[in-house]
Amino acid sequence: MGFRDPDAAALPQFANIIGGKREAEGSGEVVAHVYPATGRVTREFRMASADDVERAVAAARAAQPGWRALPGDKRRDLMFKIAALFEARSAEIAPSLVAENGSVAMTAPFMGYDAAQKFRYFGGWCDKIHGRTVPMWGAPAHDYVAFEPYGVVGVIVPWNGPLFAATMVMAPALAAGNCVVLKSPDLAPYSVMKLVELLQEAGIPDGVVNLVTGGADVGEAMVRHHGIDKIEFIGSGGTATKVLTSAAQSLKPVGLELGGKSAVIVFDDADVMVAAKKGLSGAVSSNGQGCVNGTRLLVQRSIYDQYLQMLAAMASHVKAGDPFDASTVLGPVISNAALGRIQGMIDRSTGEGGRVVAGGKRLDGEFADGFYLPVTVVADVANDSEIAQKEVFGPVLVATPFDTEEEAIALANGTEYGLGAYVHTQNLRRAHHVASQLHAGMIHVNGAGEAMQPNCPFGGFKKSGHGRLGGVEGLHEFLQPKNIWMSMAAPEQGQ
Repeated sequence: MGFRDPDAAALPQFANIIGGKREAEGSGEVVAHVYPATGRVTREFRMASADDVERAVAAARAAQPGWRALPGDKRRDLMFKIAALFEARSAEIAPSLVAENGSVAMTAPFMGYDAAQKFRYFGGWCDKIHGRTVPMWGAPAHDYVAFEPYGVVGVIVPWNGPLFAATMVMAPALAAGNCVVLKSPDLAPYSVMKLVELLQEAGIPDGVVNLVTGGADVGEAMVRHHGIDKIEFIGSGGTATKVLTSAAQSLKPVGLELGGKSAVIVFDDADVMVAAKKGLSGAVSSNGQGCVNGTRLLVQRSIYDQYLQMLAAMASHVKAGDPFDASTVLGPVISNAALGRIQGMIDRSTGEGGRVVAGGKRLDGEFADGFYLPVTVVADVANDSEIAQKEVFGPVLVATPFDTEEEAIALANGTEYGLGAYVHTQNLRRAHHVASQLHAGMIHVNGAGEAMQPNCPFGGFKKSGHGRLGGVEGLHEFLQPKNIWMSMAAPEQGQ
């Protein structure tokens, strides 16, 4: 078959974009980006350093008064222009998405369309941000609430979906009147570079959006910087703890969208074929590297074997291959280290009573140089086992049977995460009841991710984070309410 390497010359070339100026190199360390489908280097580049963060923050602060003062209709029109540009150029963006983390060409163009939807939706809010009046008692007064931007928002996004995550944050932050310092992840830098280039092309004022590409040290510099008014972090819980610790030094507010171990509950009255297809998507979407993917399959015992047979048959037909090939359904995981970690979790699960019914071993032969694992299904997994409790972040599903509705709810809630959950049933009463009892921020009934659109709030419970992105709730994450009280008392005589 053969695997194509990305065309390095066609990838974005600018590690930093600060104050409107494109910089091919930062002042930090040199890193080599590895294409996970072949294990070969796409390009070496010098990342940003704390000094570059300093310059980016200064540029954002200088631009913020003008951006905040821009009338809502003008900001709206620019956001709409950005949306149109993303739609027109979605095919051009796709190679960067494939090259950075092995996203498959089949779905990569959708990311440009998704970005367009976010900028168009939140662009529509730009001329509709308004306050409210508050009735007063005890003294004659006029009281009103105004909503104002924070100022400068620092945005740190993960490698598994940098463009999706960045636009999910930046569209509402910009609509609210904030400026942005954005960190592109070192493991997957290219789509975020392309994002900022397109914003510049659309006419975003210099300094409103600034890009620094770097590792943990650059993120640390952003979190600690007193010129950044709020941090929005999307990533792992372990890193989030470090972010919160650093942000505490300046009492900086932090929005968190973290990991998940989302349950897929399949009741015996469900359409089993549809439920199996939807369940399979948890292993295929983003090559299994999605925080909200449904990866814990809780199946009612009376249909458990039937469901697993269908799922295993479907898994065996998922085509792994060259991500640049339009027929490829499954690409690689991000790195060789990640693949080794995932393989270790699978192997330990079988030692604890798990039963592999599909996949289970690294792909070799023509796949040997890349980081490929087939869709893997491990059955008969105890809910308290490592593989049922910890994020695998690969194309791996685990299955556990249940008997009653109450047991299914308890199993689904029996994890430290609470990002998403999926329920398959034809019983309307059951659907509403179970959804009301699940401790998760986003519930899908007979679906698999369809509510991930910009007008719906997205975020988690428990260790899956706090705050919301999407919808009016997401807009208000980047606005601060200011209460203004004005006395209406008549002046005293003689004054």
